Amino acid sequence: MATYKDSGVNIEEGYKTVSKIKDYAKSTYNSSVLNNLGSFAGMYEIGKYKNPILVSGTDGVGTKLEIAYKLKKYDTVGIDCVAMCVNDILCHGAKPLFFLDYMACGKLSAEVASLIVKGVSEGCLQSGAALIGGETAEMPGFYKEGDYDLAGFAVGIVEKDEIIDGSKIEAGDALIGIASSGVHSNGFSLVRKLITNIEEDFNGKKIGEVLITPTKIYVKQVLELMQKFEIRGMSHVTGGGFIENIPRMFKGDFTAVIEKNSYEIPAIFKHLMSLGVAEEEMYKTYNMGIGFVLCVKQADVKGVIETLKGLGEDAYLIGHVEAGGPNICLK
Repeated sequence: MATYKDSGVNIEEGYKTVSKIKDYAKSTYNSSVLNNLGSFAGMYEIGKYKNPILVSGTDGVGTKLEIAYKLKKYDTVGIDCVAMCVNDILCHGAKPLFFLDYMACGKLSAEVASLIVKGVSEGCLQSGAALIGGETAEMPGFYKEGDYDLAGFAVGIVEKDEIIDGSKIEAGDALIGIASSGVHSNGFSLVRKLITNIEEDFNGKKIGEVLITPTKIYVKQVLELMQKFEIRGMSHVTGGGFIENIPRMFKGDFTAVIEKNSYEIPAIFKHLMSLGVAEEEMYKTYNMGIGFVLCVKQADVKGVIETLKGLGEDAYLIGHVEAGGPNICLK
């Protein structure tokens, strides 16, 4: 008689995976989580808000996964997965509440899957989100053995009168950039085309290890800033780089004037450029060392930068806002 295991799906390995990841999920719980991992759905109590607005975001890690898996480094990509979602919802002033992950593979290894979820739980701890559920799908014949895909979904909350939507931005406002941790999780299809030997030395480390540095999570730092300063707009610099993402914070007709020499571009981006990528293409594809951008009043620039530095972040005044198009100008 044919069995599900004969088709390539090992249910027992799935049970083993769930057993291994339960403790990682529980480490992210708070008093608002009402049930345990393994239920049909996650339950989260919102708590006391006057006029709460739920803010959601979903994303994946992309082809960065291939480099991580070639290096057999499985415990960092989960941080990337969380970061890509929570940094996005943060742009509207939302505090992450909970997160769910989706992992698909050709042949399930409980050991590998648990390491991936370990990274997801670390990302949740960094952002204050609870990991309340997820799905692991073993799909033999669809994914090759050894291949994994990872995506996630985050829900956050903000009071309606505290939503940040760019409506308060004015000409003359300042743009502050917070440093990225590296390439983050975008543009890796091009990275993999440019760098074919991930074992090669780069400033004393394997270049593959540099490339899989997890995406920085900005949630706790920015939420603290919001308690002290008026943040008028925010941008998470992801796919599309400076060119696409910084203007997304605008609700009106403005231009972000960016001073390219206002900070030191990290070596990894200079290296990618040296391999044949034009500067304009770099700014269209990568974060170029700035992972998150804030729009604030000029009077608050010094205080915002000093506060960020006190929180351990490198931050720079990278430009200002001008009235009218063309949305972004790199100088």
